[in-house]
Parts: sequence; structure tokens; C-alpha cells
Amino acid sequence: MTIGQPERVTQNRVIRLFRDELGFRTLGDWTDRPNNSNIEDTLLSAYLTKRGYSTTQISRALDRLRTEAGNPNRSLYDNNKAVYSLLRYGVQVQAAAGENTETVWLIDWNDPAQNDFAIAEEVTLHGNFERRPDLVLYLNGIAIGVVELKNIRISIGNGIRQNISNQQPEFNAWFFSTVQFVFAGSDSEGLQYGTIGTGEKYFLTWKEDEADNSRFKLDKYLLKMCNKARLIELMHDFVLFDGGIKKLPRVHQYFGIKAAQGHVHRREGGIIWHTQGSGKSIVMVLLAKWILENKPNARVVIVTDRDELDKQIEGVFIAAGYPMTRASSGRDLMTHLGQAAPRLLCSLVHKFGKKNVDDFELFIKELESQPCPTVGELFVFVDECHRTQSGKLHRTMKALMPNAVFVGFTGTPLLKQDKQTSLEVFGGYIHTYKFSEAVEDQVVLDLVYEARDIDQKLGSSDKIDAWFEAKTKGLNDWQKAALREQWGTMQNVLSSKSRMDRVVADIVFDFGTKPRLSNQRGNAILVASSIYEACKYFELFQKTVFKGKCAVVTSYNPQAQDITLEDTGANTETDKQFIYNTYTNLLQNVEALPGKSKTETYEDQAKKLFKEQPANMKLLVVVDKLLTGFDAPGCTYLYIDKKMQDHGLFQAICRTNRLDGDDKDFGYIVDYKDLFKKVENAIAVYTSELDKSAGGVDPDVMLQDRMTKGRERLDNALEAVALLCEPVAPPKGELEHIHYFCGNTEIPEDLKAHETQRAAFYKAMVALVRAYANISDDLSRAGYSDADILSIKQAIDRYLKLREIIRNAADEKLDLKAYEADMRHLIDTYIEASEPRTISPFEDMPLLELIVKTGIANAINSLPNGLKANKEAVAETIENNVRSKIIKENLNDPAYYAKMSALLDEIIAARKANAIEYEEYLKQVAELAKRVEGGFDPGIPKPIDTPGKRALFNNLQQDEALALKIDETVKHTRPDGWRGVQTKENVIKAALYGILQSVEEVERVFLIIRQQTEY
Repeated sequence: MTIGQPERVTQNRVIRLFRDELGFRTLGDWTDRPNNSNIEDTLLSAYLTKRGYSTTQISRALDRLRTEAGNPNRSLYDNNKAVYSLLRYGVQVQAAAGENTETVWLIDWNDPAQNDFAIAEEVTLHGNFERRPDLVLYLNGIAIGVVELKNIRISIGNGIRQNISNQQPEFNAWFFSTVQFVFAGSDSEGLQYGTIGTGEKYFLTWKEDEADNSRFKLDKYLLKMCNKARLIELMHDFVLFDGGIKKLPRVHQYFGIKAAQGHVHRREGGIIWHTQGSGKSIVMVLLAKWILENKPNARVVIVTDRDELDKQIEGVFIAAGYPMTRASSGRDLMTHLGQAAPRLLCSLVHKFGKKNVDDFELFIKELESQPCPTVGELFVFVDECHRTQSGKLHRTMKALMPNAVFVGFTGTPLLKQDKQTSLEVFGGYIHTYKFSEAVEDQVVLDLVYEARDIDQKLGSSDKIDAWFEAKTKGLNDWQKAALREQWGTMQNVLSSKSRMDRVVADIVFDFGTKPRLSNQRGNAILVASSIYEACKYFELFQKTVFKGKCAVVTSYNPQAQDITLEDTGANTETDKQFIYNTYTNLLQNVEALPGKSKTETYEDQAKKLFKEQPANMKLLVVVDKLLTGFDAPGCTYLYIDKKMQDHGLFQAICRTNRLDGDDKDFGYIVDYKDLFKKVENAIAVYTSELDKSAGGVDPDVMLQDRMTKGRERLDNALEAVALLCEPVAPPKGELEHIHYFCGNTEIPEDLKAHETQRAAFYKAMVALVRAYANISDDLSRAGYSDADILSIKQAIDRYLKLREIIRNAADEKLDLKAYEADMRHLIDTYIEASEPRTISPFEDMPLLELIVKTGIANAINSLPNGLKANKEAVAETIENNVRSKIIKENLNDPAYYAKMSALLDEIIAARKANAIEYEEYLKQVAELAKRVEGGFDPGIPKPIDTPGKRALFNNLQQDEALALKIDETVKHTRPDGWRGVQTKENVIKAALYGILQSVEEVERVFLIIRQQTEY
């Protein structure tokens, strides 16, 4: 069998799979088929006719569907939501005026086999720019799935990015208004799925029957997900429009809800145990929605134990389009339950209780003998059920609602005493999803733990200097010098008696040196042991760089009576006075929002900033608040200075493990209280209690020691980069690396074809520099010898130089990839330069611009040392840069850049044939570079004085009068904001037609006009 087969082989096999195993009709190759659409009228009409609808009904239903799918005044999200509503609930049509409306069902949800499933390949989309998805899945003629397949050697990420760009308005957003599933797959990486608007990092993988390894994972999971019944079920029960984001379920959410549906049918309770951060709120929404739709008399009550969670869950339901009623009191809740509506309620668990009950057992007996009258079939969801179920409250709830089915939700360890009570109340586990499974599935991040003993490290001035050296070991001289400027005040702080001062200095230091904290993309939470200590910490941080970028969030709300008895007459503040004064000062300029106190307003603002702008809210000092249910993806570090244990500790450390971009690899826990044994115990309890009830991945590995994990990660990163460079041909010099990562400069498509290798190398380099930065201050503690450390630094230095050479050769000097700014920061901070960096006015100037502004000699001199010594490598680098510029600018002025491309081919051919000397070659290529960079020839007529006019002149056979006439017409007729809006674009096209009198010519010229910023 051939190794490394082309994409076409995979595509043919997948089509056979859909036809032979999944039972889809094949519609053929639609490359040259005109008017491909997301609503194929012929197919949909045929299906609806077969279902018995009249011609009039079909015509009206199609009109309504097309109108909703193609509304030009709405976003893709809103159009898709409107279409989904028609698919899900049917189209209401009136055959004639005065007649009753009837529902036209576009999909048979009850019997999947009655629908027409079909697949078309190479579906050419004629939008603003032509695109051709590999496969499109049609359900009754409506496009519901798009599949992009990639060659086994090419990253699946390319297929994902292709799908995402196809959804942009400038490409073919219109087509995706009916699409429910967006797939990307390859034989090497399997299948990933998302929906419209899903970002690359949020594409998901399915997991089922893991033991089955009989075929390509791509085929295995297409069979699982695109099974007719499964596809219909996913569309009907698992699509969620959540406040501007369309979501499909993760695999654990799907199977959790499926398991819960069985319990609901049997009227059995149980516990859904899904680890922190894995999306319990979405499971609640989807399960509640399914119960209310499938049980006509059902009512769902969601019970939480904290006001914050109550509001959060209400917000999730409202964003998903399911308004719910919040009970204001116990009486209010029971009044609602005694009436038929509303069907969806939420309440705080404490509203079930009754204060000042002397004889609790008697109280329960009375309730049980006279339960409150409730209407309907009650399903009670109890959030964080481990906390609410271990006392008297659950007995009160059971007594009040004896016939209700209780479903508990938690992701926190159930301790022995909680476990017994919880299982008594709810029954067994409905479904579990452990922490280690979530880490493996990349739903949450792994946690890295580090114990820090402030007292021991910083007892004397000698230790302080040693501490500074250890902290800055991985930094370069420039960075050390910048930190030494703060060092005078830091030494005083660190040698002071106050332990809290030292913790503050330690955290400030981390924000100056640690990845994510130092580049302001991440932030941190400090857990203090009391409100007094939280206020003290807050005050200390105000004297540092954190002033104005730090907040304190506790349960305290200042009241005058707090301090009425506190004056001791000794001119010193008591603890209560200090807390009161701290809060009074920080709330001084806060304007209370309607219905909120000043404290609530201040805390809401601080939390919003912390979530949305990590650079402007770097640190929150807390005691108990925000340690549960508070999700801030930017939060990277948790500093613990409080005795904590069991599930409280577990929930706290999970604040840092939310996904947040490629540069967040772990959640970091820094422990000043030496809780490690307790952490281990919390995890041991958590894993052992679950182990007995469900299979799955081994749950024991959870908290990683920073040194152990750091070393493993650095070794892996070095190996990954070495493997990427392994296929480079001997003798593995600069030129061979350019050939492997950039290809042949004479073939324009070659640079594009080698993009996958370059992207993989750049990404691996970021991982390497990050891995080094994470333990650069502790390489010897991580177990590396002096020889190892020298070897690592030399390897990184070599790879960094190689990276610069490749980026120069590929003209990716000003690369805008997401990780580029982060890479620059890490190199500047952690990597010791082997030679001084020259600060010149040309430092970040593209090579072509350098040639134009300084001449060819200076431009070559600016290239990395290893590159400029090799004439062949220099030539290929310049040619690649010129070619890259031609490709980028081609749409702006096709005729001019086609001429430039031909000239470049001639110069390259002459160089290869040794027909010109190197000096003459450099002269010619420099002249061409100037013409390519400038974008026009010097002999152009004077009135043709802007890039837009020049592009028209070059592409209209250099007809000066015609170019000027079109320029004036476009400027006169163009509506505001015309790009991407079909109706406004047509205004310009109509005016062009008046001059050009040819539809083909109008379309050709319009594409050029659209590229010009001056229009």
C-alpha cells in the first residue's frame, strides 16, 4: 500500500462510507454545477411533496425559509438561529387568506428513516470569493453539514481554519445559515467538530467505544456522529444558542444527558458528577429543555445554595432563550409550585428552611403529614449537591415535595459523610466525568503545584540576595537590571518582620517574570485567611505596581454599627476599625447601581474587569467568595495563604484551570501554607469515591509538581523541535533548512505548500521557549547538570537563529500569528542573547522595504549571520520575499503583478542558468523589488495618481480615460459600508455596467475595486 496517499483517496473512501454504511444518497461532484445553494429547492420540494403537502404550502414554506436564511440585515448567527427555529418547530403557513395556519415540517424528527439524507462533493460556492467545501451533507435538500478533509500529512487545523474562513462575509457566510455541523478530518488526526462561529481552539473530538481500533478514527467517528438517528437527535435535542454563541455538546455532556433521560423516564433520581469547569450549566439547560418538551406536565426547579450561583444559572438559561422565575422567598416558591405556571423555577435552598425551629423532628413530621400542594410532575435539580444535602435542608425539601425526583449536580469530591447523605437523597451516580478525563480531552487544563516557604527563604540579607539570584537565574542582563531598579525597596520589604510583606513582594516578583503574568494576558487570585488579612494584603498591594489594578472581594459590607463600640482611646485601630476604614476608603468614589449596594457595585466592576481585562485587574484578594462557580479564563495563578481542605480546597484550585488561548498551558497553584498533603488527600478522596461507581481513565494523576512537570515538558519540547528538523537533507545547513521549510522560490504554490511545516516549527518553538521560561530559574533543582543546562541553552539559541532564517526566507517577518507577540516577549525576557542585539531603525522593517529605503547591500547585511554568508540562501530569501509580496498584492492589481511575476521568473531562470553574474543579479532583483514594493512603473500618466486609479489603468489595457471615468463613477455612486452587503455592492455593479456593458467585465473589475482601500 502507498504511504502518504493524496487527499482524494481519503475523500473517495469517505464518500463510499456515507453511501454504503450510513445510507446517504450520493449527489455527485458539484464542481461545475451552477447555482449551488444551501437550500436545494428541487430536493426539498420533492421531499415535501412526498410528505403530502400542497404546491401552495411548499411554495410558501420555501419562501419563508429562504427569507430567514438570506436576511442581509442580520449576522450569520441570527440567520442560523432563525433557520434552526424553522427546522426545529416547523414553518407556519396559510394556504389562502382566511384559512387556518398549518405547520409544514421540513424534517421528520420522529422517524429519521423518513428523511432524505444525501451527500455532494466539491460543492463550488459562488460568493464574493469562490470556495469549494470537500463534502456537504444535505437533509431533505437543506445543507446541514460541511466536511473539510485533509491529506494525512497535513494538520487538521488547516481544515478547521478553512471552514472558519469560509464562514466570513467576504467568502461564503450566506451558505452557512442552514449549517448545523462543521467537520474537519484527516486519516492521521481523526475527526473534529464544531458549528457555525466555533473558534479553532473550541473544535471538539468525539469519544466512544475507545477499545475499537479497527479502522481510521476519521471513519469510526463519522459513522458514530453521522448515523441518521444520531444526527437527527443531536440537531433536535443538543443544539444550544447561548447568548451569541452557538454550541454543540461535548461527548461527556451528550452521554450524561442520555443517561439522565433514562432516569427521568423511570422517575429515578441520582447524581451527575462532572468535574469543575466541564460545563454543568449547559447539561442543566439541555436536560431541563428535554424534560419540559417530553413531559407535558413536568416542571423543573433548580436549587442552589449561593446567591451568586442562583444568578449565574438564571443568566445561562436566559442567554439560551429559556426565561425562568426566581423565587424571592420560601412562601413565594411554594405559591408558584401550587400553580400550574411557571414551568421553570430557581430558588436558593435556604428558602426551604424555617428559622428558630425548636423541635426539628416534629417540624419535619408536620410537613410530611401536610406537604404543600404542588401542581405537575416535579423534577428538582440541586446544584453543588454535596454542600446542600448534608444537613437538615434536604429533609425539609423532601418533606415539602415528597413526589419530586431529585437530580444532584456536582464536580467536587464527595467526602465520606456527604457521600452517604447524598446517595441516600439522590440515589446512585447517573453519569461521571472525572478531572483526569477532562484534562485528557482538553476540556480543562492540568494543574501545576508549587509549595513556597517564605519564612525560610527570606530570613536574612544573605538569603534575600540568594533569593534574588535564584529568581532571576533564567533572565537576561537587561531584564535583571530592570528588576534591580525595584530591588532597593524590595530588600527592605523582604527583610521586614512581616510575613505578609514578603508574600506581597513574592507575588509582585512573579508578575515581573512569569509567563502570562508578565505579559499581562493572565491574572491571579490570592486567598487570604480572614477579612482582616485580605484588607491588610489589599493595603500592602496599593504601595506596589498593583495600585489601581487590584481589588478585595469578601463577604463584608461596611455598616456604621460595626465600629460603634470599637474606640479603645489608644489612638490605634482595632481590627474591625481597620476593615471598616479600608472598605470606606475604597468605596468612596463608587456610585451604587440601581438595586445594589456600593460594595456589590464595586465587586461586580472588579469581577468584570478581572474576566475581560486581565491587564487592568491583575489580582483579586479573596477569603471565601469567588472560590466556587467563578469562571475567569484569564486566571492563571492561585496563591493560597489560608488553611483549606477537602472540597473547598479542590474547588478553589480549579479556578485556574479554564482554557484561555494557546499560551495558557496549566493552572498554577502557589501554596504558602504547605497544604500539599491536604491537597493530595482531597484528590485521593475525590478519586476513590468515584472509582467504584464508574469506569474511565485512571483518575489518580492530578496535581503536577512544578519541577517534575517542568522538566518533562522541556524535554518533550526539545525533542519535538528536533523531530520537526529531522527530515532536513544533509548537511543540514541554512540552505537545506530553507528548502525544507519554504520550498522552491520559482514555484509560487511551493511556499504555500510548505506552510504546514513552518507553522508546526513556529508553534513548537513557542512551546520550547515557554517550557524553558517556566523553569528557567530552577533548572538545577529540576535535576539538570551544568553540562545539560549549557547544552539546552545552546540548542535553544541554535533553533531561535534557525527560526529567524526561516521567517526571513518566507517573508514572514511581521507574522501576525496569535503566538508571535508572546514569543517575542519570552525571547526578550528569558533567552540570553549570545551577541548584543543591534537596535537599528530597520529592525522590524520587511526585507523589500529595506531594499527600497537602504539599498540591496544594507538589506542583505540586516539578515541573520548564518544566512547572509550563503549567496544561494540570500538569493532564495530575496526571491521568496518578492514572490510573497506579488502573491499578497495580486488581487489589488492583477495585470501589473502578473507582469512582475513574469519578470521575477526571468531573473530566477537567468540566475539558475549562471547567465548573469551575482552582482548583476542583485542589481536586477533590487530594481524589481523596488517596482514590486512601489506597486507601479515610473512612466505612468500623471492623472493616474492613486493606487486605485493605477490598478484600474493597468487592468483596462492602460486606457487612461476609461480608468478615470470608472474611478469617478465609483466614488460618486458607492453607498456607505458597501463591502460585503450584496444590495449595496449591486449599486456599484449597476453603475459599472452602464460603462462596461458586460456582466463578465463588471465582475472582473469589481473584484479589483473591492481590494482598493480608497473606495
